[in-house]
Amino acid sequence: MLALIDDHGFARVGELGETFGVSDVTVRADLDELDRQKAIRRVHGGAVIRSRHLRAEPTFEQAIGASADEKATIGLLAAMLVQTGQSVLLDVGSTALAVAESLVARVARGELADVVVITNGLSIALALEPGVVAGGLTVIVSGGTLRPQQHSLVEPLASSMLRGLHADLAFIGCNGVDGAFGVTNVNLPEAQVKRVMLESASRSVVVADRSKLGQVHLGTVGALAEFDALVTGPAPVTATPAPGRDAVAAVAALTALAAPGRDAALDALADALDRAGLLVITDPATAACF
Repeated sequence: MLALIDDHGFARVGELGETFGVSDVTVRADLDELDRQKAIRRVHGGAVIRSRHLRAEPTFEQAIGASADEKATIGLLAAMLVQTGQSVLLDVGSTALAVAESLVARVARGELADVVVITNGLSIALALEPGVVAGGLTVIVSGGTLRPQQHSLVEPLASSMLRGLHADLAFIGCNGVDGAFGVTNVNLPEAQVKRVMLESASRSVVVADRSKLGQVHLGTVGALAEFDALVTGPAPVTATPAPGRDAVAAVAALTALAAPGRDAALDALADALDRAGLLVITDPATAACF
C-alpha cells in the first residue's frame, strides 16, 4: 500500500480498497497506522506520501557493487551453515545472491547434495541454476507479483505458497538490524514476505553487511529473539573475548568502524544481541558453532 502511494504521491481510500481487495474500513486502519509511523499523511478521502524516500532504495544491480567483498564473505559463511538434505528459504537482494553463489560452489566441490532452495528472487533462482544442472540443488520459485527494483516476487500471491511450506533454514536479508526495533526493511511488500519466511523455517539467519547494523527502516521483519543467528562481515577485535562472549565481542568491535554518532546504537545492538541469545557469525570458527 505504501509503495502504491509512493508511486502516485496520493491515493484515495476507495482506489486502495479496490486494488488490494479489502474494505474501506481496513484501508483506513492501515492508513492510520502508516500515518502514525510518519510514512504518509492522512488527508480528506485518502493519503499523501510524506517524502519520496522509497525512491532512494538502490536497485539490485546498484547494491551488488556496494560492500562486494564483505557480502562475498557473508555468502561463504552462510553457505557453511547448510547441510546435505536440507531445505532452505533464500531471500532476495545482493547479499542473498552471494549466498546463492556460495551454495553453487559447495555443490561443485561435492560438499552439498539434495538441497532444496525456495526463493522469491528471480535473480537468485538464476544464480542457483548451475547447482541444479550439477544435480545438487532443487530450486523452487515462489509465486507472486514482480517487483522490478529487486527482481523479487511480492504480494499479492507471494505468501500463499510459502505458508504451505516448512524449511529447515531461512536466510533473510534486510536494510536494518537494531537492538530495539529488530530486523527491518525499507520496502513494506518485501518485509511482509521476509516475515512469512521467518515464520516458515525451523531456524532463521539474518544476512547483513556492517552498514546495516544500527539502522532502522519502515517495514518490520521480526524481533532479534525470533532469529537464531546474524551473519555479518568480519571486524577487527582488539582483545581476546571471554568464553561465551564471542557474539557480543564481534558486534561491539564494529563500533570502531562506525560513523560519528553511531557508536551508541551499535553498543545497544551488541547488548540486545546478547540478551536475545543470537549467535553472531563473522568467521568460520563462529559458523561452526551454529
